[in-house]
Amino acid sequence: MENRSAAAPQPGLEHAPTTPWLLGHLDSIGRNIIGSLQTAQGLIAFTLITLGVAVTRFNASPRVIHPLIRSQIYRAGVRLLPIISFLACALGLMIIGQTVALLTRVGAQNLAGTVMVTVVVRELGPLAAALVVLARVGAAYVIELGTARALGEVEALDALCIDPIHYMVIPRMVGLALSIFSLTVYFILVTLVSGYLFAFVQDVPLLPGDYFKQLAVALSWEDFALLALKTFSFGVVIAVVSCYHGLAQPLRLEQVSGATTRAVVQSVVACVSLDVLFIIVYLVT
Repeated sequence: MENRSAAAPQPGLEHAPTTPWLLGHLDSIGRNIIGSLQTAQGLIAFTLITLGVAVTRFNASPRVIHPLIRSQIYRAGVRLLPIISFLACALGLMIIGQTVALLTRVGAQNLAGTVMVTVVVRELGPLAAALVVLARVGAAYVIELGTARALGEVEALDALCIDPIHYMVIPRMVGLALSIFSLTVYFILVTLVSGYLFAFVQDVPLLPGDYFKQLAVALSWEDFALLALKTFSFGVVIAVVSCYHGLAQPLRLEQVSGATTRAVVQSVVACVSLDVLFIIVYLVT
């Protein structure tokens, strides 16, 4: 009887090990939520400061700022033309050509223009160009600015009465916005042409005149306006998030890699969220 009573579990003890684990899990969730809210607050404040500097000092120091903007356009735009060309041709061959061939096979070739505008012009083109720029240039911004902050270069600019936002952030923001817009237009053109060439090789009975006429009919002025607004928004978001993680907080050199990862993840989330908002606008209009 004594052994049985000793071996019997006591009430409340079977739930004791799970209580610390549950509290620790809830504590981790709460910390993540608070950290996300603080990051969002910091990003919003940094965005407002950047836009304020861009408006108030638009014509300040043009001999210094304009060459910096041109260098960022070359870096984020011209130098990415080869990879954008490769992706546009590959996606045109794999997606657009097969879609046109499939529509022709089921007798729905009259919908080719509408499908191409919806897939390429509205969604695939802007998002693909933004992600390529983010991977190639946005991550490098965080490393450059984070290293500059860790080495005290930002404080040196302050000592020389040079606004770091105006000198470091504005050229990158304007350069990325113009670059993503230009790359998106180039990507769309190459994708549509290469996709039709693949369909033409497959002997799809769709004449080039009919194909481009369907594209022209499917396009509207809202597509051009929203395409420009979306691409410029992607550029501003990527530049602001990258510069925020590089400049807004004091970093040590060993913290730069972690800041780069956070900037890339948050930029992807922000771009996808913006894309969802534009989808809702397309559906409403």
